[in-house]
Amino acid sequence: MADNNEKHKIVIVGGGAAGLELATRLGNKLGKKGLAEIMLLDASSTHIWKPLLHEVAAGTLGETEEIEYLNQAHRNHFRFRLGRMEGLNRRKKEIYVSPTLGDKGEELIPRRTFSYDTLVMSVGSVSNTFNIKGVAEHCMFLDTTSQAFKFQKQLVEAYMKSHAGSNTDNKPLSIAIVGAGATGVELSAQLHEVTDLLAVYGLDESSNVKLTIIEAATQLLPALPSKLAIATQQQLIKLGIDLKMGRRVVEVTKEGIKTHDGEMIEADLKVWAAGIKAPDWMKQLDRLETNHINQLMVDQTLKTSDDAIFAMGDCAACPWPDHDENVPPRAQAAHQQASTLYKTLVNRLNGRPPVNYVYRDYGSLVSLGKYTTVGNLMGNLMGSVSVGGFIARVVYLSLYKMHQVAIHGYFRTAMLTLSNLFRRSAHAKIKMH
Repeated sequence: MADNNEKHKIVIVGGGAAGLELATRLGNKLGKKGLAEIMLLDASSTHIWKPLLHEVAAGTLGETEEIEYLNQAHRNHFRFRLGRMEGLNRRKKEIYVSPTLGDKGEELIPRRTFSYDTLVMSVGSVSNTFNIKGVAEHCMFLDTTSQAFKFQKQLVEAYMKSHAGSNTDNKPLSIAIVGAGATGVELSAQLHEVTDLLAVYGLDESSNVKLTIIEAATQLLPALPSKLAIATQQQLIKLGIDLKMGRRVVEVTKEGIKTHDGEMIEADLKVWAAGIKAPDWMKQLDRLETNHINQLMVDQTLKTSDDAIFAMGDCAACPWPDHDENVPPRAQAAHQQASTLYKTLVNRLNGRPPVNYVYRDYGSLVSLGKYTTVGNLMGNLMGSVSVGGFIARVVYLSLYKMHQVAIHGYFRTAMLTLSNLFRRSAHAKIKMH
């Protein structure tokens, strides 16, 4: 705990779904009353809910979905600092932040040190390349907002080059997505919709884009029951998306993707969505215990091996009682963990015990854009229910609304929703820049 003359310092590293929700709630509960000093650190200046990054990549997400951290901090009584954490000293209770560089490599903000009384690690996850040759050099990733915007820019440029440039043999633009989890499946459907829109906007008479999903497993969407996975597979086949199941990637080159059976799948754009891990630098956090994918090991209260350090979201390996695996890395889990940790940290200041985190699985939903939404809902009241189409779409959107309510409150969320409805009637469905 902090000295009596100083406010208790809570530092949250990572402004994803869980981190921003926790900072907002603690700011309004403790920061507003001067009971604690809340600081959020993130390497980006804006927040977008990670399950929407496939829409950013496709260029279909409205700009109003971005949240400025500084504005959010000002309105909700916490401090925001821009930067990337690079180290930790548990004895001194300090974190170290790398210098922030400009576009030309010049130093904008020097290396800094921040002290804490309570530290919360919420840095999310990055793509796991499994050390496969050529993946890092030739594939694009959708781990961050900047990566998603970069992909969207390259998509439009590649499309223009293929359809409005010197492509005399009318060869289709080929896009290959490695990984048939939620990200890969949602991105493929969104890209199909976007390429049709690009054709409608006059770049060509038809989209002439070849979309391929490559997956090592024999089934799409392992998180869903096989019945729903098959329904999704049938929907993607109807859209003309080529599914190469049971194909393990062994190498990626500039020209395409090689699979274990010797096939070479040519692709102009290659996206890697085949697995996640916590960032590699997490392995060197002053001897904090991690697992094989760099996640911090936590107990049922989300506390690490250090009494002053907690972890939540994709970067935390949280036990799931009565299951053979940890709590899955889903947005609903991050939302629940932020709510639990909020109670624990308030208790911590008042000398009360921490709250145990209990994961409640409300099922899995996968959005296929305008085509359909499939999923399963599992609850104590209704058992297991399969949903599809319009109802599932409403449920999928409600998960995002829960996140918005945690960030903005009910009234502001309602106003933002109305604003977006009006904007859609006046703005293009896709970004062309």
